[in-house]
Amino acid sequence: MQLSAMKSGERGTVLAFGPGYKAYRQRLLAMGVMPGTGFTVVRVAPLGDPYEITVRGYTLSLRKHEAAMLLVEAVS
Repeated sequence: MQLSAMKSGERGTVLAFGPGYKAYRQRLLAMGVMPGTGFTVVRVAPLGDPYEITVRGYTLSLRKHEAAMLLVEAVS
């Protein structure tokens, strides 16, 4: 599933990067968002843009199209 399909409060693990901009993928890797990394969706704005996630101890905001690039697995 894509990160953009997750709701506020859900937890997940990054599986892979979908097709998208190579430069943005490099930026995510530099921030520590890589396959196998766990995260929590803190909140989603009313119109679905942006997403706020907590990953590796810090909060990160992602636009809807950026969140759609992350392929994730929901964790209970």
